[in-house]
Amino acid sequence: MNINYYKEYAQLEREHWWFKVRGKIIIKLITSCIESSENKQLNILNIGAATGKTSEMLSKFGKVTSLEYDQDCCDYAKKQFNMTIINGSILDLPFKDDEFDLVCAFDVIEHVEDDLLGIQEMKRVCNSGGLIVLTVPAYMFLWSQHDEVNHHYRRYTLTNLKNLVKKAGLNPVRSTFYNTFLFIPIALFRLLSKMIPENLIRKGAGSDATLHHTNSLISRILYQIFNLELSLIKLFNLPFGVSIFLSLSKNKG
Repeated sequence: MNINYYKEYAQLEREHWWFKVRGKIIIKLITSCIESSENKQLNILNIGAATGKTSEMLSKFGKVTSLEYDQDCCDYAKKQFNMTIINGSILDLPFKDDEFDLVCAFDVIEHVEDDLLGIQEMKRVCNSGGLIVLTVPAYMFLWSQHDEVNHHYRRYTLTNLKNLVKKAGLNPVRSTFYNTFLFIPIALFRLLSKMIPENLIRKGAGSDATLHHTNSLISRILYQIFNLELSLIKLFNLPFGVSIFLSLSKNKG
């Protein structure tokens, strides 16, 4: 890929309202799942690390090993941010069995055709008392150019995601939707955008994240609306949304 793509994505990961609030939500939810071991430094695997912002985010829990499928992206992160990111695939993780306490894949499994194999590999490298965390895009009816340019194979419902992890022999710890308050306007935009030429409404890499400048008034408003979910998600699971969070245990019960 063109290096400009990685430069754009690196900026989005660190400045875009959606990435910033998603990061805070993920940290809050992971913290709620590992409270009993809050003083323990975890051995963490971050799959699909991209330009490294999520690895920086996870470092508060312990030592992070970052893995990214795209070699050029690994090279860019190393050069630009002095990060060590291993080139590899979720379908064949280059690690030993039971190696990690926390295994994360944030918006990754929708990018691979065999998502079950990817989850089985996550299970293999996670130790018996560990935690596996997934985030995925929700609902196929929201499929749009955003999914096309990001090379997605699918979007998920909570039911079919739970059925998938059940096949892998994993047990849900916490499951919730997020990006709920903005669900209706995003759904309307996605549906209406199918009737409008993409070059009129998207720019740059072509994802929804490039629709407006990261420092625009609209971006600041969307950040504040999305950020309201932080206080709610601490108390209960949200019933619908644009994305899904699912944490999993290898232990029974």
